[in-house]
Amino acid sequence: MAKGLGGDFCLICGSDPPLFADRMCEPCTRARTRIAEVPENTNFTRCARCGLIDMHGRWVDVPEDKLWDELIQRNVAFHERAEEIGLACQPQTVSDRHTLLHLQVEGVVDDLLYQDEFTMRARMSNGVCLTCTRRAGNYFEATVQLRSTGRRLEEEELTTLRASLDDVIENLSDDPMFFITSEGSVTGGYDVVMGSKGLARAWGRHLTVNWGGQVGETNTTVGRKDGVDVTRLTLLYRKPGYDLGDVVRWRGDLWRPSSWSKDGAIMERIARQERTGATWRDLDNVLVIAQMKNHITVDVLNKDDSVAEFLNPETWKMTSVRLPWDYDGASTLRLANIEGEFIALHDMALDHTD
Repeated sequence: MAKGLGGDFCLICGSDPPLFADRMCEPCTRARTRIAEVPENTNFTRCARCGLIDMHGRWVDVPEDKLWDELIQRNVAFHERAEEIGLACQPQTVSDRHTLLHLQVEGVVDDLLYQDEFTMRARMSNGVCLTCTRRAGNYFEATVQLRSTGRRLEEEELTTLRASLDDVIENLSDDPMFFITSEGSVTGGYDVVMGSKGLARAWGRHLTVNWGGQVGETNTTVGRKDGVDVTRLTLLYRKPGYDLGDVVRWRGDLWRPSSWSKDGAIMERIARQERTGATWRDLDNVLVIAQMKNHITVDVLNKDDSVAEFLNPETWKMTSVRLPWDYDGASTLRLANIEGEFIALHDMALDHTD
């Protein structure tokens, strides 16, 4: 068709308006515009030992759908003027190593709606992450030593303390270096060798908060790397020889530790209302008289102002015991057997926890 002088027309085919980008008609614009550029293939690396995926230089645990999203974001380039972009992905597993990602893409470029379909092949290669490499080489940064003061840790205590490490790992941020290299019983306690100093210190804090005691650190230089000393940490945790709620002999009288403090324990006297803080040094000579796990609870059958009677579970005879200083008329008493004689204990909050 002949064009009048000065009239607009498509620079490619000469068609009349409407014209779009670069003064081209719709067919010519569409023929030269792609809503997205998608490569035929893309690669990713999975650790052959643990299954973690290498994402931007970090080995992470990624669900499959998140992996496909990452590969699409990394490889699909949308038109620079695209708006109102929509994308759908349908993965198709071809083999253990190959997955086809069928993509449906739409978007608006210069007021024209474009829709297109692409297929991108995701190809997996095997690798070994740093953590698995170090594990295979028995790598470690720290050793935590579990000990007690003045006695051997009982098997039940060791089981409880060791189980707390699993809780610490679960509640900490995901770090591939939070792994156990080796562990086992040693003379006087239990040692856990691990891949992270940070994990060792976090566990040490958890132990002292929940079971009292003290933590000591020793760093040993084992080499140099890039001009910096490479050190290994030995963290010694000493659990007190007593637990909260135990009856102990201290300063010539009977007491019960009621809570841990930063530098020791809070002690409560059994004979009268008295509460005081004590440092670990103050508590060096504490002697356990009756562990809390061996205390018993009995029903009060008769009582007067100062004495109660109960049925002795060992002899099945009526037995008398002096009421504790804080007795409030309760129907039960907590008793400890002290050298063959029962004493009633004052009430503490921890007596009512499982």
